[in-house]
Amino acid sequence: MGMATFTEDENKIRNEFKRLHDFFNKIKKHYFKDEPHFKEMSMGMSSDYKIAVNEGSTLIRVGSNIFGKRE
Repeated sequence: MGMATFTEDENKIRNEFKRLHDFFNKIKKHYFKDEPHFKEMSMGMSSDYKIAVNEGSTLIRVGSNIFGKRE
């Protein structure tokens, strides 16, 4: 599960997700190329999941959108 910095700066969030996705692809290419189970890229939460999906996330965590914010 990759998480970006807690900020409203969407460029920073996008760059962090892009770097995580690049890292995921590098690991897959070098260590898991022939492993069909190594395919999910989990990053993004309720506040930034749209950016995460645009940057390659296949799993997101949207707990606070469903259950509300923690107190």
